[in-house]
Amino acid sequence: MPWFKIDDSAHSHPKFLRAGNAALGLWLRCGSYSAQHLLEGFVPKSVVKPFGGTPAQVRKLIEADLWHEAGHDCKRCSQPVDGYMIHDFFEGGRNVTKAQHEAGKKGAAERAAKSRAARNANDSESKQNNIQYATSSQMSSDRARNEPHFSGSTAGQEGLSHRTPAEGGALAHATATPLPGTSSGSTSVAAARGSEPEIRSWDTLGDLKRAIAAAGINGVSWNLQASQIERARQVRERIGVEAMVAMAVNNASYRGAPGKASAWLADWESLEPEAPQQQADSHLPAAIGSNVVRLQPGIQRPAVSDVRSQAAIDAGRRLQALADAQTQENK
Repeated sequence: MPWFKIDDSAHSHPKFLRAGNAALGLWLRCGSYSAQHLLEGFVPKSVVKPFGGTPAQVRKLIEADLWHEAGHDCKRCSQPVDGYMIHDFFEGGRNVTKAQHEAGKKGAAERAAKSRAARNANDSESKQNNIQYATSSQMSSDRARNEPHFSGSTAGQEGLSHRTPAEGGALAHATATPLPGTSSGSTSVAAARGSEPEIRSWDTLGDLKRAIAAAGINGVSWNLQASQIERARQVRERIGVEAMVAMAVNNASYRGAPGKASAWLADWESLEPEAPQQQADSHLPAAIGSNVVRLQPGIQRPAVSDVRSQAAIDAGRRLQALADAQTQENK
């Protein structure tokens, strides 16, 4: 929108003083009308009367040289047709021509278009980034669903391990009924345990946990990571449960029971298996180890896992008894 500008010293200009306030009111309104409609200082006669102008006021503006009528001799102002021309409308660049105003509008429109294009480009890039992020997140989520995972806190502790056949056989399914401790059903050894917790198929370190608890070490968290469970399992296969319990009891006697079973891992892994001792047996070949249970007629053969578990529990109890005796002697 163009402006009709007035010099800040116009209030005391001789021309304004000669015209008087009433005529100056008409001059102001007509000048604003000419600027709004881009008439470049021209005032049509048709707007004078509606603005409250009188012939006397028009005459005062012409005599004060604020307006020109047709036939004037001012070389700086053009000749009006059926109207009047405001004197020096463009003096000092106070008011703009129609061409200047149109060029300004065009420049403003071009700047606005560039700004919108830049915003749209930024919005498009932001949306593309969001799409890529969402796609990446979805792919990660899909991989997480398809990869092996463990329900509950940690595999082998509180929930069922979901494993692919390539990682260790058929998938295990949790049931509300505890699974039997052996592959051959209940045995005399399992029955002798009474209220002791059974080893479930996914409780990989169940025999070790029971043996350590039987040795009197309680309050230890077995919330291990899958890699830590595998490390402990490998140590158990290499040196046996009894040696692991002995190490745990020995450490607890000096340092106290740890908060987590993972504190024993490094010490367990440092142990070396003892050399096997062969026992003379006139009825068995020398190559057969001492861990073979002789079968008696009419007696059901216990499962190997039951025998090992019971042996570990007995060893833990013996070690605990030795620790208690040492404690009594030191008092």
